[in-house]
Amino acid sequence: MAKGAHYDKDEAREPKLRERKLMRDLRALLTNARGKTPALRKQLAGARIGEIKDRAALAHLPLLRKSDLVELQRGAPPFGGLTPKRAGAFKHLLVSPGPVFEPEARGKDWWGAARALYAAGFRKGDIALNCFSYHLTPGGHIMESGLHAVGCAVVPGGVGNTEAQLDAVHHYRPRGYCGTPDYLKILLDRAEELNRDASSIRCAFVSGAALPASLRAEIESRGVATRQAYATAELGVIAYETSDAKGGPIEGMVVNEGLIVEIVRPGTGDRAAPGEVGEVVVTRLSAQYPLLRLATGDLSAFLPGPSPCGRTNARIRGWMGRADQTTKVKGMFVRPSQVAEVGRRHMELGRLRLVVTRENEQDVMALRAECSSRDAGLAARVAETLQSVTKLRGAVELVSSGSLPNDGRAIADERSAG
Repeated sequence: MAKGAHYDKDEAREPKLRERKLMRDLRALLTNARGKTPALRKQLAGARIGEIKDRAALAHLPLLRKSDLVELQRGAPPFGGLTPKRAGAFKHLLVSPGPVFEPEARGKDWWGAARALYAAGFRKGDIALNCFSYHLTPGGHIMESGLHAVGCAVVPGGVGNTEAQLDAVHHYRPRGYCGTPDYLKILLDRAEELNRDASSIRCAFVSGAALPASLRAEIESRGVATRQAYATAELGVIAYETSDAKGGPIEGMVVNEGLIVEIVRPGTGDRAAPGEVGEVVVTRLSAQYPLLRLATGDLSAFLPGPSPCGRTNARIRGWMGRADQTTKVKGMFVRPSQVAEVGRRHMELGRLRLVVTRENEQDVMALRAECSSRDAGLAARVAETLQSVTKLRGAVELVSSGSLPNDGRAIADERSAG
């Protein structure tokens, strides 16, 4: 392994040693936390912690779903009995759509972003423009904590205000960008329109939205090496892309250290066969906020063999869609329940279907709504409701009654995976 090729030596550990330590740490964590966290104690009811020595034994424990987090937190605020710490002991108290309330504990790189950022080319002394949201949601904080762990200075750009961000780029000359791939394209396009120099940006770490091959190629044609990660608000960075000896992206994503990642058959907690597409389930070994077998609702599959980059942890294909109809648009989850809420607020509408596509390398959504009304202003009012409920703009198309398929689908994701 070349000096400086990896963030730390843990990434190149012998896999059997890693696995033994993960299981040992898991048993210690569960033994300590069971008596202090009521929700975890209930999840472990009847389990013999000392017998959890491999993933087959782990698979016998029940799953925890995001919908469970919502219910637990509603019944026992703020964190549903899943942490032994009081809220005031955390560093940040955050909110994601759902709503789901997430803590950020104190300490270095609590979200596990540093290894992924290092793999994307960020180095000590770099300046990074962080365009993930800092407002209530964890995204901006996840990346900033990882950038600080690597040793980077951070320009906290957040989302939007593009011309002011370009002023900061011109003045500070950041080498790196963190944010959604869509917004990076917007930033670069706007720089060209305004004849502003954004050429200092040479590497990008993107997440929160799809990175089609065409968009990656366009960004990299402008001299910005782009790597992506798979992350969630509850778990931080789960897996990340790495590079080959020539600097190109390697297929799949390396699972982050300190996590136990399983692929299970959707709708069950049973392990999927090697290479089989299934739902991603993650156990996070955090004493401050332990999460046992959290089912993400995302689809992926394990890839065979070790990564050519020298990192020895397992690889997954990356995000391959949702196990349910929930989808991600411009980095925000959109759920069937939100589509139903639009219908409840407009009783004159019939069957609804939210269609998600891509136009000019941007996520676009349109709500198709059955309606017999001839009210000229109805579509505009429904569009306002759609934005209020989802926090995203979308077109509204009123169609004749009975024209939408009767198949129970509220969301149709028609974006190409390539």
